[in-house]
This record gives sequence, structure tokens and C-alpha cells, in this order.
Amino acid sequence: MTTLFAKRALLPSGWAEDVRIRIGADGRIMEVEAGAARDSGDVSLGEKTILPAPGDLHSHGFQRAMAGLAEYRSTSADSFWTWRETMYWFLSALSPDDVEAVTAFAFMEMAEAGYGAVAEFHYVHNAPGGAPYDDIAEMSSRIIAAGETAGLGLTLLPVFYAYGGANKAPLKPRQKRFETTLDSYASLRAGVTRAAKSGAPDLFVGNSFHSLRAAGPEEIRILTETYKGAFHVHAAEQVLEVDDVKAWLGARPVEWILDNTPIGPGWCLVHATHMTEAETTGLARRGAVAGVCPVTEGNLGDGVFNGAAYLEAGGKIGFGTDSNISISLADELRLLEYTQRVTHKSRNVMCRGEWSAGRTLYELALEGGAAALSRASGAIAPGRWADLVTLDPSKVSLSSGEGDRLLDGFVFAGGERAISDVWSGGRHIVKDGVHVRRDEIESRFRASLSRLRHEAP
Repeated sequence: MTTLFAKRALLPSGWAEDVRIRIGADGRIMEVEAGAARDSGDVSLGEKTILPAPGDLHSHGFQRAMAGLAEYRSTSADSFWTWRETMYWFLSALSPDDVEAVTAFAFMEMAEAGYGAVAEFHYVHNAPGGAPYDDIAEMSSRIIAAGETAGLGLTLLPVFYAYGGANKAPLKPRQKRFETTLDSYASLRAGVTRAAKSGAPDLFVGNSFHSLRAAGPEEIRILTETYKGAFHVHAAEQVLEVDDVKAWLGARPVEWILDNTPIGPGWCLVHATHMTEAETTGLARRGAVAGVCPVTEGNLGDGVFNGAAYLEAGGKIGFGTDSNISISLADELRLLEYTQRVTHKSRNVMCRGEWSAGRTLYELALEGGAAALSRASGAIAPGRWADLVTLDPSKVSLSSGEGDRLLDGFVFAGGERAISDVWSGGRHIVKDGVHVRRDEIESRFRASLSRLRHEAP
């Protein structure tokens, strides 16, 4: 058991001073006391402010190794679809060892960026060429191992992926590494569940199908009837995707999901970039999480999420790092606000009431991340996982002060350099801004990266 003593903390009731946080051996918060005196056995955080650490609700860990490889114009009309071909080319050389090493590195960087857990949307199931591994859950087991190495809380989302495009287009040869059928997916899920039993107590297995491009209506019906609970799915990321799905199913992706699935609280529609007013309101009212990934969406040229309208409709919003082109919690929050400012030609758009933009964005990340990961986190409160992050103002020169101003500084003024400590499920994995296993994890990552960039066809 560990007891932390913080001069300042963000609690569900708001900002508090002189806070004792008792963490049990199981990684959950046992007791929180504000206005307390420090006990001699407490771990003092000095002048640091302690916050709940948000969950990263959408990641493709393996893509961290291809960061920077697609930043050139390959045609006169470079787009998401040409970027995707680069991704297919890159993963053709990816081995299970590479996936584990690269994903552990990405998870480590997430922790150093202030995330307390991650939902890994994992769809690389098969060997190069598409043949299954002897253990159908081989790749998923490597994701679990990466989470254990990094110490980051994990919600693993094995992805159903049957088709290469709308209207049940056949998979391209380079997509065969993703292929599942309903039968093979059942075997995959069983294998993942077995592997997860030996993992950390805060390792969870969730539900997902890739998109309406990769799963048909009948498969989606069977999946949502067979696997209970929330689902994650890519939806309405690209205009072409919206058009193709509408031509096939007679409805736009979000519209179809709202009308034909049991979508509700905990469901996460990743991106949801291109929604009508009715879709925006409908999704918010169903209690689903809009999983925005502003850095990736900007990098890929996806478009701008309708954040202001979704927030006004009471929608839940969480943040993901998706392609992991760069990993920064502050960048994700800031870019969402800035795209809204540019769109609306206004300032401080993503605000609740009299809260600051930084406070609102951070609270959205906490609430949306916890819901999407199906993880009892997102608050410093008894019974929640001890996913915590400290900010040390002495590490940066900021005009911002305490409370909401500290969060404004973190999001908008380069304050991510103030991240000092991170706990995930009670595990103290970042100290003084550096992951406790950085040297080991980085060494394995660099070895994989060197091989991949020489051997990828």
C-alpha cells in the first residue's frame, strides 16, 4: 500500500489542497482525504499538482515505427488512401517480435505523455501473406506482453476485419494480414481471453469491428449479439468512405450505426469526422463516445470533427493517438480546440460554462477515455484505478498559475514538459518525466526499426 500526499489535486469536487491518496496493493484508490495533515509515512509530491491520468482510447501501436515514412507526395493528389498503401507496404515485413517491441515503445511514450492507460485497436492478426499463426492469438499476445513491459493499463480490442471495402469488396493481398471470418474471430477471441487471464488485473478485452468498409450488416448483427458490451469502430473518417457506404447501404456510416446497432454508453465511434447535424445530435443522445484523434486526423487530412455542436448536445468526447505519428496528450487536446477556433473564427470554443478551455478539454479526456476503455478510472476517488499524473511547474517557465490556469498552461503553453510522474493501476511507471524502463524498451525498438527500414519490400 502507498499513500501519496499532494499540496494540490484535481478531485471530482474540483481543486483541493493538502490531499492524501491511499492506494491499495491491487492498484485501486482506497481513500482520498482533502485538507489533511501529512503523515510521516506518506510519499510527498512536493510542489507538484496531481491529476487523474486520461486513457488513450485509440491506438495502432505498430504504426509508431512508420512515423515519418509517408510525409512526401506520392501522386498529384496524395490522401489518406495513398497513406494507407504506405502502411500496407510497411507492415508486410512486421514480425511478432517487431510488433511487441514497437508497441511497447509506443506505450512507454504514452505514459511519458501523461496517459494512464490505452485501448489498442489491434487488427494485424496473421502472418505476412495472410496465413494464420500456429497460435491464432500470437499477435494479440504480443500486445499484452508490450503492455506488461511498459506497465500501462490496457484494453485490448481484437478487431473483426472481413472485407477490403464497402459492398463486401474482396481483401487486397496486403490486407490479408487483417483477415477474419466469424469462425476465426471466435477462435481469436477465445485465444485472447486465455492470454489475458495471466495478465495484469487491469487488463481488459473489449469488442470491435474495423468499420462498415470491413464488416457487413449480417456480420455486425452477429458480433453485437454474440459479444456483449460496448464496441469500438472506425466511422465517417473520410468523405469517400461516407459516399461508398451510403451507395451500398442507403445510409451514411453514423446514420446506419445509429439505426441498426445497439449503440449506447461505452461504445466508441472513432473519428466521426463527417456527421450531419442529425447524426451529431443522435450520437450524443445515445451516450456513445466520439473518439477523436486530432493529430492523426490532421496528419491524414481527414477533416475537422464538429466538436462545438457535439459538446453542446451533451456528447462524450475522448482522445486517441491512432497512428502514433507523434504521441502527446497536450497536442491532441490543443489541436481539437484550435481546429474549432479556425472553423468558427472564435476563441475558447470547447468550454463548459465558466470553465477554461484547458480544464474542459482535460475533463473530456478523462470522462471519454474511462468510458471507452470500460475502465474505472478518470477520477481521484475510492474504487477507481490509480491512474495518476503529476505536473511539476518548476520544469517549465509558464505565466500560468494553479488550478484551471495550470491546465491551460499544460494544454496551450508547452506545459507537457511539466509531466513528472505517472502511475497506471498503481504502478509508478514514470519518474521525473522518464519511463522507468526507457533504456531497455528503446533499445529493443531501435533494433526493430533498423531491421524494418532495411527489409521492408
